[in-house]
Amino acid sequence: MVSSMPSASDLLGERRRVLVTGGAGFIGSAVVRRLLRESTVTVFNLDKMGYASDLSSIEEVLNELDDAATGRHRLQQVELSDAAAVEAAVKEADPDLVMHLAAESHVDRSISGPGVFIESNVTGTYNLLQAVRGHFEDLRAERRDAFRMHHISTDEVFGSLGSEGRFSETTPYAPRSPYSASKAASDHLVQAWHHTFGLPVVLTNCSNNYGPWQFPEKLIPVVTLKAAVGESIPLYGDGMNVRDWLYVEDHVDALLLAACKGESGSSYCVGGHGERTNKEVVQAICQQLDQSCPASAPHTDLITPVTDRPGHDRRYAIDPTRISSELGWSPRHNVEQGLAETVRWYLSHQEWCNKVRARAGYDGSRLGMKTQTNAESGNA
Repeated sequence: MVSSMPSASDLLGERRRVLVTGGAGFIGSAVVRRLLRESTVTVFNLDKMGYASDLSSIEEVLNELDDAATGRHRLQQVELSDAAAVEAAVKEADPDLVMHLAAESHVDRSISGPGVFIESNVTGTYNLLQAVRGHFEDLRAERRDAFRMHHISTDEVFGSLGSEGRFSETTPYAPRSPYSASKAASDHLVQAWHHTFGLPVVLTNCSNNYGPWQFPEKLIPVVTLKAAVGESIPLYGDGMNVRDWLYVEDHVDALLLAACKGESGSSYCVGGHGERTNKEVVQAICQQLDQSCPASAPHTDLITPVTDRPGHDRRYAIDPTRISSELGWSPRHNVEQGLAETVRWYLSHQEWCNKVRARAGYDGSRLGMKTQTNAESGNA
């Protein structure tokens, strides 16, 4: 599928200052890169610089652009759980648009240690809402009319589907993991601040994102990197869990459309028309590796079934009719194209992967199989 997409500059219009939370994360950095490349806005990048945060992709873009672009990217190293620091960061940014992507997002990590997900995704969103609300109420009338806060969420808040049907904006919430429950709570807070306090918000729920620069703990980079060095590839359960795969740059298209053109108070579901079982994704990656490393083929011999994740949702699928019909969005990559580009990227960026994993103290081993006790979490 191919669609024409207005540039970031055209969509932003007169907005000159954009605050992106989580702008050093996977999706957030893709948003920041697009804003720097396609507009002249000043981007305030609020990120705690946690284990999955990395500025390499943004620095790469800044090196491609003129010297003035460097001054348009301003990192604010702030924990969303620190209310005073968040308020100060919002005041410094003085934004015309806030795109809230900062979140703890790895389901396995939420099983091992759910507390940080509540602190970051729930309390952190509350702190941001309060700071943005105060900012909005102090804006002059002409800036208030164009102001939006865009909250980016996940399809996992809707729970698990059977073999039929797709999630839409009217699907009841039914989160089933600590991660999805924390995101559901943040969604409800955002909608409450709109209805109670009049904060102009837009909310999007997306399917599984993939693409270059994703911290290598998620399925596609894990499988690619393990297969590339001949390590066993863990496949949860029977491998038949279905996800709707969305290439990250297509998601950025949708985010900018929703943030700038979406109706205040509305939510939009964003999916890539890319339903695949985990087994199909793993096999497709192995086939790519067979072509690039034929001496090690067949890489499917490395696939090793492992005990399933606790509470593993069976199927996710998104119906993106609203954002397609109202805002004209459609994905520009199908799964085959996007996956091929992604696998090639990881194979050629193994040095970066090793660097960020070493910095985070993550060795690629499986997470999420134990329940963290109060003593382990430091709350005894």
